[in-house]
Amino acid sequence: MVKNMEQKYIIENQESFNSVHIFECGQCFRWNRQEDNSYTGIFKNNVINVKEEENKIVFTGICKNDIKEECIRYFDLKENYENIKNKLSKIDEYLANSIKYGEGIRILHQDLWETLISFIISANNNIPRIKTIIERMSKNYGQAIEFRGKQYYTFPTPEELSKVTVENYRKLGLGFRDVRVYETVQKTLSKEIDLDKLRIETNIDLLREELLKIPGVGPKVADCIMLFALKKYQVFPIDVWVKRVISELYFENQEQKPKIIQKFAKEHYGELAGLAQQYLFYWRRDTA
Repeated sequence: MVKNMEQKYIIENQESFNSVHIFECGQCFRWNRQEDNSYTGIFKNNVINVKEEENKIVFTGICKNDIKEECIRYFDLKENYENIKNKLSKIDEYLANSIKYGEGIRILHQDLWETLISFIISANNNIPRIKTIIERMSKNYGQAIEFRGKQYYTFPTPEELSKVTVENYRKLGLGFRDVRVYETVQKTLSKEIDLDKLRIETNIDLLREELLKIPGVGPKVADCIMLFALKKYQVFPIDVWVKRVISELYFENQEQKPKIIQKFAKEHYGELAGLAQQYLFYWRRDTA
C-alpha cells in the first residue's frame, strides 16, 4: 500500500474549469462527487481531491510525483480554453449555446492504457456500470493507496493483469467484453499492441487503423481513445447522443449515418471537432 505525504496545489482565477462539467461529461470513469461537492478521483499513481472555493481551485492528494506537475498535465492547464471556445462559438449559434452550458469542460489527458481498457468496457454499457466494473478490476488487481482514511486502487497494468483469465473477468461483470479485454492484455504484453508506438503516431488515419486492430475497439471507441488519451482534438466520437444532436440541429431531425456525420464534423468544426463534440454531447445529454 502506498502511504505518501499529502500534497496540495492551488490555482486562482482559472477560467474554463468547472468540476461538474469536467467529470460528468462522459470522458472519465474514476471520479466521484463527495458530500462537500468536491470530486475525488484516481489516475495513474495519484489520488486527488478537487475542490472549488470562490475563485480558487484546490487540488489535494497523494501523488507519486509533484502534484503541481501532475495536475497541470492531467487537467491540461496550459491549454487556453478561452481561445478554443471563442473560435468554436463563432461557427454557429448551436455550438455557441452548448459552450455556454458546458463552459467549464476541459479534456483530461488520461493514461493510454487505462483509457483503452475503460472504453472497451464501455461498449454497449452505461456509465454507472462501467464505473463499477473498473472499480472492481482495480480493487482486485491494482495497488492500494490510502487517502483520508479510505482505500483507493490504481488501474492495473498489463503486467498486473497478465495471469487474469477470461473467467476472472466474467466474475467482475464484464459480460461479452471479457474475451476482448483478455486478448488486449495478452497482445499488449507480447507487444503485438505497441502502446509506445501509438503514443507517438501523429498521422490520425494510421493511428485509427492501428487502434481498430485491437479486440473490442470500433470506430467510436478508437476516437474516444484518441481524444481523451492522445489529445487528437480533430477526431469526432459518435455515439447515440452525438448522432441525435447533430441530426436534430443540422439535418432537420433526419438521422444520419456516422460517415455523413464525420464528414460534416470535419468540414464544419475542423481541427477542434473533438472539443465541439464534447460541448454538444454534454449539453444534449444533460438537458434531455
